[in-house]
Amino acid sequence: MDFNLTEEQQMLVDAVQAFVEKELLPYEEEVEQAGEVSPELAEHIKQRALENGFYAFNMPEEVGGPGLDYVSQALIERELSKVGWALHVFVARPSKILMACKGDQVDEYLLPCVRGEKSDCFALTEPDAGSDAAGIKTRATQDGDDFILNGSKHFISHAGEADFAIVFAVTDKFEYKGRMKNKVTAFLVDTDTDGLVIRRGPTCVSNRGYHQYELFFDDCRVPSSKILGELHGGWDVANDWLTAGRVMVAANCVGQAQRAMNLSLSWAKERTQFGKTIGSNQGVSFKLADMATEIRAADLMTLYTAQKMDEGSMSDGDAGMAKLFASEVLARVTDEAVQIYGGMGLMNETIVERLWRNARIERVWEGTSEIQRHIISKEILNK
Repeated sequence: MDFNLTEEQQMLVDAVQAFVEKELLPYEEEVEQAGEVSPELAEHIKQRALENGFYAFNMPEEVGGPGLDYVSQALIERELSKVGWALHVFVARPSKILMACKGDQVDEYLLPCVRGEKSDCFALTEPDAGSDAAGIKTRATQDGDDFILNGSKHFISHAGEADFAIVFAVTDKFEYKGRMKNKVTAFLVDTDTDGLVIRRGPTCVSNRGYHQYELFFDDCRVPSSKILGELHGGWDVANDWLTAGRVMVAANCVGQAQRAMNLSLSWAKERTQFGKTIGSNQGVSFKLADMATEIRAADLMTLYTAQKMDEGSMSDGDAGMAKLFASEVLARVTDEAVQIYGGMGLMNETIVERLWRNARIERVWEGTSEIQRHIISKEILNK
């Protein structure tokens, strides 16, 4: 197996690095202090991403995307993640689940998202259904040719900026091994639909400026033409997207860890104590060695898993391993970065404090570390 990047892949990495340096990093501190991204800055980033060909880089050619393979997508995610989600979210990646759009939905939702005219949010998680996604309670009851939605969602990222939500709701029940389970349907719900209220959720310590929201449905009427995929087929359209998303989270973790490593290395070379740089002490140099080794392993695992996606051979366990390992490597690397910086590592003035804080969410969203271990262990036991 060739672990080297092709010339085209290296050119892509270089181009994204240049984009991040010029269009994202200069605004990092401003967003960190303000706790939000201004509409003007969001529009600027979107337009620059469109001009540079990075917007909707995850979408296939047949709908106007660049048609990049998963390895290339992972490389882009790795570089974009060196700045927080509050900024790089505007280099939009429409939900791949939108590829299930059909008929008028293609022109109303899918294509506008690829062109940068609309944006979506993914509304699955509920107050009583986080890791247990199948336990959602939001219900869609059929009324003629419409469905009436009632219930709530929370931890819905970017809902305040989205034009529509991809909402999962219970549409029926079925018996399986003596237990009643939910049949779930996905709906395309415009955010200005009567009966839908969107409210800012609690403030998260990770990724300041990247807000999460609560959605409340009170007799929210949605026509059956807004069903995404098939009636009762919500999990069919969601599962591939959710699994692939974990590999991209892994790539994000690798990029953050690389930045933390580079900052730690610079500090170790410049900071002096007892008449010499702290990097010359084994207590620090060995930390750097461990950080570099683990990051290399996480990077290779992530790219290997992305390659398996391209080959069509990736399993849920493969994606779980990448997400689990990379997110926990990031946790260890950012914690050691704080330790290398000492007291300054916990001050708002240093970037490592921000990276350490942002890293914490990676072991929670897109499936907790415990859920990943469950997926992996179930797969290897069944084999």
